[in-house]
Amino acid sequence: MPGTRRLAFLAVLLTALALVPAGAHLLALPNKLAMGRDAYLAAQGAYAGWALAGVFPVSAILACLALALRQQHPPASPWPALLAALLLAAGLGVFFAWTFPANLATANWTTLPEEWEALRAQWEWSHAANAVLTLAAFCAVLRAALAPLPDLRPGWTPGGRPP
Repeated sequence: MPGTRRLAFLAVLLTALALVPAGAHLLALPNKLAMGRDAYLAAQGAYAGWALAGVFPVSAILACLALALRQQHPPASPWPALLAALLLAAGLGVFFAWTFPANLATANWTTLPEEWEALRAQWEWSHAANAVLTLAAFCAVLRAALAPLPDLRPGWTPGGRPP
């Protein structure tokens, strides 16, 4: 099923692209938690326009779900691709529960209110959680992509028994 291989490639690629900004946030976390008010505000300015990267996890979720649907027949299993989609969706849940409210409270980090340090911790650690979820999703979709393809030739049935 060449279409399944192409879909698996797309799901892996989109999940990897979702991992790039998540990983960047995670790697920057120790340095950014140590920054003072002015330095942190300046550093946050580097993320202007990064909202466009939100297309990657959403697209990856859809590709992983489509892959899970294509992997319904043995020896493939839909579960790794489905798990990847669920992990990516959980990452979006983390974003909307903790990251987005911090963005709203700071006007996308153009102003810092009095409780900015608590917002910084919320923002940074929610991105760290998202990175871990996205890495786990990447591992799951990679497992799905490496699954053997079912043999759906005429006369073959799932389980390998002749009709």
